[in-house]
Amino acid sequence: MNKISGPLLDCIDIQCEITPVPFSDISKQQSGEPSEEIRKRVIEARRMQEERFKDIKGIHCNAQMTERMIHQFAEPDEEGLNLLKMAMARLNLSARAYNRILKVVRTIADLEGSDTVKTNHLAEAINYRQLDRGDRCER
Repeated sequence: MNKISGPLLDCIDIQCEITPVPFSDISKQQSGEPSEEIRKRVIEARRMQEERFKDIKGIHCNAQMTERMIHQFAEPDEEGLNLLKMAMARLNLSARAYNRILKVVRTIADLEGSDTVKTNHLAEAINYRQLDRGDRCER
């Protein structure tokens, strides 16, 4: 991890460090959400994004949003802004990570079918910024 620069990590929207799953958990016969259900949610989220950006030339999805669009379509409420401010300071996230988080949070809200960005969406998006935290070299 020390060989990957912070600016490069900033360009990766979702960063998750995963731990190996113990065999006892792998061997359980628990089924998760079926792929077909996930597929339906993704298709609906993409439809929402296409509808949102239908009048904006060259923009088709959340990843393409400009900074102005981020503030228009992905701005959290006061509680969410406080959470984001705390996370930015505590996790030593960059200004670049701020915009990336808001693009991801808009997508999380779309996948849930929500017209607004909620605090739980923001908490999930912040959690996806694990690798570019300022303390990554110390972990």
